[in-house]
Amino acid sequence: MTEAPAARGEVRFAVDVMLGRLARWLRILGHDVVYQPQLRGRALARAARREGRWLLTRDTRLLRERDLPPHLFVASDRFREQLRQVAAAVPLGGARPLSRCLDCNRFLEPVPREAVGERVPPHVWATQERFLRCPRCGKCYWEATHRTRMLAELAALGLAPDADGDHGRPGA
Repeated sequence: MTEAPAARGEVRFAVDVMLGRLARWLRILGHDVVYQPQLRGRALARAARREGRWLLTRDTRLLRERDLPPHLFVASDRFREQLRQVAAAVPLGGARPLSRCLDCNRFLEPVPREAVGERVPPHVWATQERFLRCPRCGKCYWEATHRTRMLAELAALGLAPDADGDHGRPGA
């Protein structure tokens, strides 16, 4: 582990291909996470350095490289332990949970209910009032039971106040 990049608000990450579930949970926390299976090894390290990101890796060969950006070798293969390790090494505050697309990392934008009628299941349309959409991939999000479960998981890990403690922020 090395020192963090210059603080500009929230911490950003570049995550290697072996840590896909960790990348997703960091996005659930609201962090900017580069995770692309084709971006590996030195190319991932260069991207992390260029963009001021923490490099999270399980690649022991990569650790032999000189001039790595701030990085953390993630020891566990279990995502809960991985999140705890990252949280112990890097301040994870400052991000808004459930504010990013879990697939492409963009910030979600509110969208009028009428704009998603054809894109969501009938039950969702009948029961939900607020929707968010990713401006890049078009994926739609709404408040549902999976949102509560994600927040409860984060609370159990000590990374969120509680399942309802998000102060009304909309999310997935």
